[in-house]
Amino acid sequence: MSEPASATQRIVDAITAAIVERRLMPGTKLVEQQLADLFEVSRTLVRQALNQLSRDHLVKLQPARGAFVAEPSVDEARQVFEVRQMIELQLVRQLCKSIAPAQVQALREHLRREAEALARGDVTGRTRLLAEFHVLMARLLGNEVLADLLADLLARCSLIALMYQSSHSAEHSAEEHVAIVDAIEQGDAKTATRLMQEHLGNVERNMQLHPRTVDLATALRIAA
Repeated sequence: MSEPASATQRIVDAITAAIVERRLMPGTKLVEQQLADLFEVSRTLVRQALNQLSRDHLVKLQPARGAFVAEPSVDEARQVFEVRQMIELQLVRQLCKSIAPAQVQALREHLRREAEALARGDVTGRTRLLAEFHVLMARLLGNEVLADLLADLLARCSLIALMYQSSHSAEHSAEEHVAIVDAIEQGDAKTATRLMQEHLGNVERNMQLHPRTVDLATALRIAA
């Protein structure tokens, strides 16, 4: 990867991580010069990164106003969860048919990391891990296209959760993940599908407007 491309990707990755880990709020203005200063790059590279994030629906570019973290509507939120239901219910059905012991172990190891993050009160870590659980299942099927698609959907879900989700219990989500893995290990497609449907439904039902604000440099974890 060339140096400019690498720098652009670094900005994209940092902003995406800040969104996924709920450190960067929807509606936050992303000032080109401020980002250029924070990352010590040119505004041209920042603009390239913002354009890429715009294509990923994480950033909204507004003529004469600049770039803002996207603010998904309630309708868009419902549509994203509808797509996740369609994809992930089929995903767990496929896993129930093909799961190998080593793959079950990989899921168990991920659940252990979730539990550890919860135990030490690591909000950022648990948020990332709870999302990565869904992407891991796709990777275990050997389908990188599906894994990338889920990663994109989960990034958009993080934006949606920032705007609309109440203080959803991370502990409850982790417990639901354990039950899903139990059913997958047993090859019980009916139960696994039902549990995944309930899990996604619980997350969606916990949405409500919940705004807060955060400093850009703090969200991106860059020292001033």
